[in-house]
Amino acid sequence: MTAKLIDGKAIAERTRAGVKALADEIKARHGITPGLHVVLVGDDPASKVYVGSKEKMAAKAGFNSVVHRLPATTGEGELLALIDRLNRDEAVDGILVQLPLPRPLNADRVIDAIDPDKDVDGFHLINVGRLSAGRAALVPCTPQGSMILIRSVLPSLAGRHAVVIGRSAIVGKPMAQLLLNADCTVTIAHSKTADLPGLCRTADILVAAVGRPHFVRGDWVKPGAVVIDVGINRLEDGRLVGDVDTEAAMASAGAITPVPGGVGPMTIACLLQNTAMAALYRRGLPLPAVIA
Repeated sequence: MTAKLIDGKAIAERTRAGVKALADEIKARHGITPGLHVVLVGDDPASKVYVGSKEKMAAKAGFNSVVHRLPATTGEGELLALIDRLNRDEAVDGILVQLPLPRPLNADRVIDAIDPDKDVDGFHLINVGRLSAGRAALVPCTPQGSMILIRSVLPSLAGRHAVVIGRSAIVGKPMAQLLLNADCTVTIAHSKTADLPGLCRTADILVAAVGRPHFVRGDWVKPGAVVIDVGINRLEDGRLVGDVDTEAAMASAGAITPVPGGVGPMTIACLLQNTAMAALYRRGLPLPAVIA
């Protein structure tokens, strides 16, 4: 068996096109242009590149896109005051504070200060609770994008066994909750899981989000499984690789995401989707069933 490569770039492009169409419809019907405000504190090179991509994609989607670039010396009080102003600004639909924040800023306090209905990263405790309860929520973008990729090759998820390796609040836990809400039977695995290779071999859907290059071996993959590789790791030679040994896993998997070009492109696409949905949800306007 040779696995199908799931083309995250193409699917992300379709998702962004759907968001653009929705943004145009929101403006035509309601006179509203979705507004996304990103807060960048400091000079982290990777964060600067990522924020630049968000700014560019948001503008292409027809949003009002604003980046607040603050020095690394910004105090927590100043940052919280900015968030408070954005919370109260009716033209702002989405607020995203780029992580990581410079020390000694407290990321939890900053995230908790964001209006949950404008929390387009989906990190606020209220959105975590909404997702856990199966209610409408702004969902973290990487798990949301991963679900779109899974459904592109496996439309029916009910009854499937999904194994999620990784238990972070940003990816692992919300990923497991989304799969559970889709009627999968879900196991969350981690570094202390007994016989992790054997557990992985039972998975119809295997999601790797551990941040360790080629952690998941080819013989851990059940024949025909859908493998979602969330990891992005840079090797000493400069190559980007995932948490899965892709070449080896392709001998067993039914479908697999490449790195790069798999989950990564979906993150910004889903950020745009969350912003458009927030523009509607905050005003009590009807939400579309499907964007892409």
